[in-house]
Amino acid sequence: MIKNGNFLLVIGALLLFAIFGTIFMFDNATQEDPLIIGFMLSGSAHDSGWNGKHYAAMKSVADKMGAKLLVRENIQENTGECPKVIQELAKAGAGLIYLTSYGYPKEAVYYTEEYPRIAFCTTSAEIITRNMTANFVRLYQGRYLSGIIAGLRTQSNLIGYVAAMGNSEVNRGINAFALGVQRVNPEAKVLVAFTGRWEDAETEKVNARRLIAVGADVLTYHQNQHAVADVAEENGVDFIGYHEALSGYSPHYLTSVVCRWEAYYTDIVHRYLKGELNREPVHWVGIEKDAVYLTDYSSNVTEYMRKNVERAQRDLEDGFMIFSGEIYDNQGNLRCGRGESLSDDILLEHVNWLAKGVEVLE
Repeated sequence: MIKNGNFLLVIGALLLFAIFGTIFMFDNATQEDPLIIGFMLSGSAHDSGWNGKHYAAMKSVADKMGAKLLVRENIQENTGECPKVIQELAKAGAGLIYLTSYGYPKEAVYYTEEYPRIAFCTTSAEIITRNMTANFVRLYQGRYLSGIIAGLRTQSNLIGYVAAMGNSEVNRGINAFALGVQRVNPEAKVLVAFTGRWEDAETEKVNARRLIAVGADVLTYHQNQHAVADVAEENGVDFIGYHEALSGYSPHYLTSVVCRWEAYYTDIVHRYLKGELNREPVHWVGIEKDAVYLTDYSSNVTEYMRKNVERAQRDLEDGFMIFSGEIYDNQGNLRCGRGESLSDDILLEHVNWLAKGVEVLE
């Protein structure tokens, strides 16, 4: 039995323990090493395109969260540089490594086993491991909406599309764009010119000129930079940008398909800190999270076009699946049946076809 005096002493001691214990715990938290994030780019962190937008977003998120960001630029795919950079980032203490280019995961897969305590995050779903998962933005939703504008704007019914390569990511965007075109203009065709690289300004310009020469009167592209936009502007041809809001162009610049990358990276880092990043193999965000949008329209986008886009966007927000219902490829094969929709797994890894209405410029 504790007497009154002793009882007060015990209570006092417990209170002091709680106070100093809390201070001690807080002090330990402040002494922990900050989060170190490795960030690999295929181009320059300070360009105005794909790489620059990703870097600026991750840099902003890292600064706000007090994380240390280790950036490695101009790491070309399939050159052997990617594995070297992963080892370098691991030795530097990175707990999270983000790979921003489509081909990196194939080169990184061995190192996910060598460094099991590192969380790897990619923009490709072709390879998934226990600690390497894919995070995607449904940019194809923006492609679909921009296709509606292109389909209504074209006079020649020929729309040009300069694209890096025929992988699932690029094909997914081309097909969504074509389905948007067909929603409002079934007579129009999408003519694709592949460059074979994410970034090759001269080849992109050559292909843009080829598309214009055969009659394309609206251009768009899936490349890291905006060389196609420059060619279109020089030739008085309408164009739709990709992953950045462009400036200094005439009304021929109709709009751009853009992602809110800062929201995307905030979500990734928060899930990493909570230990949830690698709990699911693939994580999507889209128009329903305000992650995908079209930039301000030029005066060449009429009120009628805008209303058509608004109607389609409402459909998407209400759950409309772009890749649903009867969809044929350009070889006449049925890719999706009536009453069906393509799964995320197929969209991520198995779009090795182009939709009806899409042709490739040889």
